[in-house]
Amino acid sequence: MRSFIYTFERKEKKYRINTAQKERLLQLFKDIVYEDNYGKSTICSLYLDTPDFRLIRSSIDAKVYKEKLRLRSYGAASDLDNIFFEIKKKYKGTVYKRRVHISLDDALLYIESGQKPIDSQIMREIDYAMNFYRYPKPKMMIMYERQAFFSKCEPDLRITFDTGIRYRADYLSMSDITSGTKLLPQNELIMEIKTAGAMPLWISHILDSEKIYPSSFSKYGTAYRQMLLSTHTHLYKGEFNNVSNF
Repeated sequence: MRSFIYTFERKEKKYRINTAQKERLLQLFKDIVYEDNYGKSTICSLYLDTPDFRLIRSSIDAKVYKEKLRLRSYGAASDLDNIFFEIKKKYKGTVYKRRVHISLDDALLYIESGQKPIDSQIMREIDYAMNFYRYPKPKMMIMYERQAFFSKCEPDLRITFDTGIRYRADYLSMSDITSGTKLLPQNELIMEIKTAGAMPLWISHILDSEKIYPSSFSKYGTAYRQMLLSTHTHLYKGEFNNVSNF
């Protein structure tokens, strides 16, 4: 049975790399890390937001504090499957994540009605945020394949590689985890390094030697920008076509 963690407090750094760099890093890491027992998994995140996308717009503009609300599943999820309802905050570079494990049906019912499915400290924290934003609704689905590794020496160190990152904002069912618009070129991916404190020197030295540097990248933020760009492009083409028809 898979063991889940419900609260996180850690530093996270993201790196936008290509597949060749990933393979090179895995060779350099091979005696230092081991793969997650569950191997690769498909992660599906359904982000909640207001009608005017207040949460992601605030996150994009913020310098110190960011906050997101989402449902997350590992693989496809139907109504009766358990998923995570999460609140994720980032303050001065430290990420705080709190989540509860409930059925997708209960989560969606709560989003519509405001009736808490369980009474717990974490659920009350989520409910406070939901109430503050006036019960945001599902707005964006983000999916990708994740390969995770742990350090043999530092138990709090985790390295993940996210490939095939895709999104959709029209059909938001968590039972479909395949279709979506790609966020990155075919040979690019996101590596994340998560630590409880400072980055270990050995990994800093490897990254420096390979000229791999941190990159600011938000999956939801990038998808939101891409969605806006696509919408504006369609509107422009429509206006152009209308003019050309006269």
